[in-house]
This record gives sequence, structure tokens and C-alpha cells, in this order.
Amino acid sequence: MDFIFGTLATDELKLIHHRVLRRGVQHNHDLSPRDPRPGDAVTLTVRVGQDVIADHVTVYYTTDGSFPAGKRGTALNGHVLPLTRVDYVWDTLAWGYIAVWQGALPPQPNDVFVRYRIGAWSTAGEGEIFADYPEFKATTERAAAAFFKGEPVPKDIPPTFARVDTFNFHVDNHQPPQWAKDAVIYQIFVDRFYPGDGREWLPAKDLMDFHGGTLWGVRDKLNYLTDLGITCIWLTPIFPGPTHHGYDATDYLSVEPRYGGDEALHALVEAAHARGIRILLDLAASHLSNQHPYFVEALENLRSPYREYFSFDDKDPIGYRTFFGVPSMPSINLQSPVARAWMCDVAKYWLREFDVDGYRLDHANGPGPDFWTEFQAACKSVKPDCLTFGAVVETPDILRAYVGRLDGLLDFQIEDALRKTYAFGTMSEKEFEHFVERHYVYFPSEFVMPTFLDNHDMDRFLFVAQGNKEALRRAAAAQMRLPQPPIIYYGTEVGLSQRDGKGTFGLEVSRLPMLWGEAQDHSLLSYYKGLIFARRSAF
Repeated sequence: MDFIFGTLATDELKLIHHRVLRRGVQHNHDLSPRDPRPGDAVTLTVRVGQDVIADHVTVYYTTDGSFPAGKRGTALNGHVLPLTRVDYVWDTLAWGYIAVWQGALPPQPNDVFVRYRIGAWSTAGEGEIFADYPEFKATTERAAAAFFKGEPVPKDIPPTFARVDTFNFHVDNHQPPQWAKDAVIYQIFVDRFYPGDGREWLPAKDLMDFHGGTLWGVRDKLNYLTDLGITCIWLTPIFPGPTHHGYDATDYLSVEPRYGGDEALHALVEAAHARGIRILLDLAASHLSNQHPYFVEALENLRSPYREYFSFDDKDPIGYRTFFGVPSMPSINLQSPVARAWMCDVAKYWLREFDVDGYRLDHANGPGPDFWTEFQAACKSVKPDCLTFGAVVETPDILRAYVGRLDGLLDFQIEDALRKTYAFGTMSEKEFEHFVERHYVYFPSEFVMPTFLDNHDMDRFLFVAQGNKEALRRAAAAQMRLPQPPIIYYGTEVGLSQRDGKGTFGLEVSRLPMLWGEAQDHSLLSYYKGLIFARRSAF
């Protein structure tokens, strides 16, 4: 089995995913145009499952920055837009009819945030059901959490009713930066790349331990990366935290001392920029460490101002919402305006004070598109040509909701097709070409969708290809011919693989230390250099 972390890891999880999206009241940021410009009317589409009886669907919206409120068709704050039922759609897997409702919000001028909530209600009944009901992300993540823990996945997961989603969009003329389309990106897992000249690897006991890679080490290998043809570096999280991977920050405003602290990042950015290489940080805005001072205080003090930064629930076995059921990684409640403002300030800080060039955004489907609308506006206000792209392991129809909210998304669909074609042989090259053609028509051409063969959350390509380097060469050649920017996961270009399969789904097995010197496959490295040179010459 090809292991890839996410809510679509198995056919069983895919079926749960599908069925949840056909229940309740679902909007899922379905608007047209997807990236509204000044003067555009915006059509909203809402789907109501067979489990909901409703003869009215209403949009409550504001354009003044405040949050909308309403009840059964009456605005308590802002304005009201009644929607019209335009169709019924049959869904075989849900075994029922889905009602489709639509309506158009009026055009707005530049730099306006439109916020809205969607309620469905019946004249004959009481109360109101708000989209997106049931909570799609929470439901699918609970199912995936059971799978990754090795527990049976429940056949039917009851929905949660913890919140009313507020959707939004920003009216602007922002565009993804031009430099991103021509970029060749190199992903560096900082702890595993290089300790630095004159430094040795730490005597790590296993792959969960610290190995000693530093930002000084990345700086010292910039000549290697320049020679390879890299124009952009994606660093895995550099914030302080208790683990080797860093996706559980205890401080968002400093650099992990093990990596060299703030001084090392300043030095790396300066040296990289001098070579024409841009630097992207990896930001996990959706969750942090349970050792973060904000969470510690919120957990211990019911009156702490940080309580609203998190989602506490006495009925939850853990007591608070987490990243895939991991107690040490509490989710940040980015429905909270103060938590949103805090995370946007974090993003602006690194762009302003360290001159980084943008962000790869971990688990971007956790906060959802509406948060990234505000995040994107904040980033562009500081550095208009910065790049933001998210990791969203979802179906393409859901991915399109991020158009206009971020500059782009990692392309897991192309990654899947590349592995099926060149590692497993379950898709022919002709089928791959047909898939690629349709895939790139489905998304706007300006939307940045970096391609990759492997990363830190999945098995290495060379491992799933059973060590077949010719298969890797063919896959890399196909990747480099694609119009979107390629990402190379550190070491793939020199034959780095992994020791064994996932077993209990420990992600760390694909995070071996980088190969250097005679340990590298120099023939493969030369092949990669040729591919990159040809690509950069053609673009």
C-alpha cells in the first residue's frame, strides 16, 4: 500500500468523506467567480441533504468587517439574501436527493471583506440549521484519527454541532507572484539535512530523536543547491518545539536554538538571496504544542483570555480539539477573531523582520478557506510578491475553494498519478497524459500547484518503486515537463530512500539523514541537474 497521510488514505475513509459532504447544509465555499474582483456579483451555491427538511435557505452577510448574525430569515446584524432552490441532484452513495440552492451577492469595491453565514429552516418547524452542518473537517478527521491509531473506523460517525461557520471572501486584485511559476523548489527537513561545516551529526538513537541538522548547515550547502539549479528552498518548521519535526511550536516568534536561532535564519536568508534563491517557511497555523504557554495557561485557567484560542469540549475524550486526535497537538480555534489576528501577525512578522519569501502552510484544510482569505490579505500587505501555498489532502472539487484564498496548493493529485504511473505501473503514460490535461483545465492556470514525487508525510518514491532508479528517472523527467513548479524532497536527487515500510504509520521513516559525499548516487544527481537545466532553459 502507498502510504500518504490524510483523511483520504483508504477507500473506507473516502466513502465517509463522500457521505458526510452529502448530509446537512453544505456550502463548502462554492462561489462563482471563485476569486471575486471589484465589481463582480458573486453567486453562492448551497446543497441541502435529504436528512434536512428546509423550504428556506438564507444568507446573512456583512461588508463592514463585522460578523453577520440572523435568525430564520431576519438579519440581526448586516444584510439578508434569500436563496432560490434551482435543482435536485440524485446521489447514489448517499442514496437520496440533494437540493441545490443559489443566489447572488451584490458587487463590492476593492479591499472589502464580505462575511456571511448560511441558514436553512422550515416554515413548519422550529430553529435553523447552519452550514456547514455537520462539521465536515471534524467528522472526517475523527475517522482518520481512528485509522491512524490502528482502531476500527466507525461505520457511521455522528456529526458535531459545536459551531456555526462564517464564510468570507476578499475583493481584491491580488495575483500569485510571477517568480513562483518558474521556481524549482527544494524541500529541506532541517534536522536531517546537514549539521554545518565543522559539525557532526548527533548520536541519535532512532528516527524520532534529534539528528543535528541546522540552518547553518543549509547555508553551508547553498553552493550545492545552486549547482543543482534550485531557485527556492522550503524549510520545514524552524520554530522552537519539543519534537524533531517541529510541527508543534511552543513559540511562533523565534527560531529553534538547535537550528542556530534567529542569527542563523538571518544569515541563511541573506546568503540565499545573494544567490537568487528564495526562502519559504513552513507554518503550522492550525495547531501547536500542548507546551505552548498560551495553551498551558488556557488549560489551567478557565478565565484566561487564551481560552478562546482553542476548542475545549468536556465530551471529548481528550477534552479539546486536536490535530488528528494527538493530545500533544491541540488545534487553534481560528474561528476566533483574536486568534486569527494573532496568527496573521505571526505571518507578517517573518515577512517583515526576516525578509522570507512566503509560506508553505501545513494542514491548511484544518482552518479552511475562510481563514486563509484573511491570512493572504495580511501577507500581501507586507510583501506583495510573497508566495503562499497550502497542504490540503482533499478532492479537487474541495481544492478549488482555495482559489483566491491562497496563491496555490500542493498537488497531491499529480503526485498520486506520477506514483501510479512510474512506481506502481497501474496507470499507463497515455492515461497519465489524459489525467494531466483534464486536471490543468479544472484549475485556473494562474493558481500555483507545485508538483512532487514524495515528501516527509509519505513513503519515499524510491522505496515504493522497490529501489528502481530507472523508474525514478522517468518519474522525475515527467515531473519536470509539467507546467507547474517542481519540488524535490531532500535526497531524492541522490538516491535517498528509507529502511522499511510504515508499519504503524510512523511518518519518520521517510526522514533519514541526507546523503553526502561518496554516499550519493552521482549519476542520478547529474541526471537531475540536466533535467533542471533543461526546464529552466525552457521556461
